[in-house]
Amino acid sequence: MKERITRKVRRGFTMVELMAVLIILGLLAAVVVQNFVGQTDKARVTTTKANLRLLHMAVNQFKMDTGRFPAEEEGLMVLIEAPEEIAGYQPGGYLESTELPFDGWGNEFIFELYPESGKPFVIKSLGADGEEGGEDYDADLLSTDAY
Repeated sequence: MKERITRKVRRGFTMVELMAVLIILGLLAAVVVQNFVGQTDKARVTTTKANLRLLHMAVNQFKMDTGRFPAEEEGLMVLIEAPEEIAGYQPGGYLESTELPFDGWGNEFIFELYPESGKPFVIKSLGADGEEGGEDYDADLLSTDAY
């Protein structure tokens, strides 16, 4: 009589194989998330710099038309709403929109006349943290540096 040799057919994956796949997927996900977060911050800085250039040019155009810079009390709103009794104000304002742009983090820009830099004015964003100073993405961005 012949003996039958039965082989066990293995189906599925072992626990070690499953763990290896999960570890690899976790590492890939971590790399993708890290790269995505870095790109988002870079995009916010780029958007903020573009808005700073736009506002800086609009303030210069306001100065050329009216013979003065906006007062700090008027701020950047003067670029979209004409102050009373001012000659030479461009009809429709100095921005394409009817609202002031925000920085990349959703904060308002700050307008200062005659800052410490010695320039006639500066428009600044306080960066990701919304506070003076900082490093990397928390650093202040200035319209005088945006060029």
